[in-house]
Amino acid sequence: MLIGHWAPALAAAAHPRAPKLGTLFVAGQLVDWGFFALLLTGAEKMRVVPGITAMNPMDLYQMPYTHSLLGSAVWAAGFALFIWLWRRDRVAAGIAGSVVLSHWLLDLLVHRPDLTLAGSSPKLGLGLWNHPGIEMPLELSLTFAALGFYLARTRGPALPAMVLAAILLALQAVNWFGPVAREVTPETSFLAFFAYGVATLAAGWLGRIRRTAVGT
Repeated sequence: MLIGHWAPALAAAAHPRAPKLGTLFVAGQLVDWGFFALLLTGAEKMRVVPGITAMNPMDLYQMPYTHSLLGSAVWAAGFALFIWLWRRDRVAAGIAGSVVLSHWLLDLLVHRPDLTLAGSSPKLGLGLWNHPGIEMPLELSLTFAALGFYLARTRGPALPAMVLAAILLALQAVNWFGPVAREVTPETSFLAFFAYGVATLAAGWLGRIRRTAVGT
């Protein structure tokens, strides 16, 4: 799952005490920011195995610090603490932490059994990457329903929302239909950072000019 991880960020940003949308976009993919950083150091690992799932050739065989439920909870708690120290608002901190933790729960839907509870067996994953006819409309529906929810509960110009929507569609199209890497290299991580960064910048622009509608 790629853009679907930002669905909780979009929905949560409609809350009047939530952090700004750009901050929540960081939260939605924080676990993967961490994973691709740790991939550069060798602390977590993946390899290309063509056909391992119908949609994704990556064998994510060692990622205990980010994609275990315990590891994700630690990232969520750390981000929530950061938001609390910044904003001194427990509601904002709780929202941000929940968005971080949602990453593991959404991954549980699509991953083959490579997620863990605490870094070791049992391996978990419902495997929707093997069912494109389910996963693809699900990911698009989650993301754009959440975007619609956010826009319905905020007020502001439409252009930034259109730009963000176009960027999300473009990123997902490349993810689904672009060339498949033959091996994992440092460029794998840098490409992920670029994709997450572009989406986050667009979300930050949208979040800066939208205001929560009165009565929502």
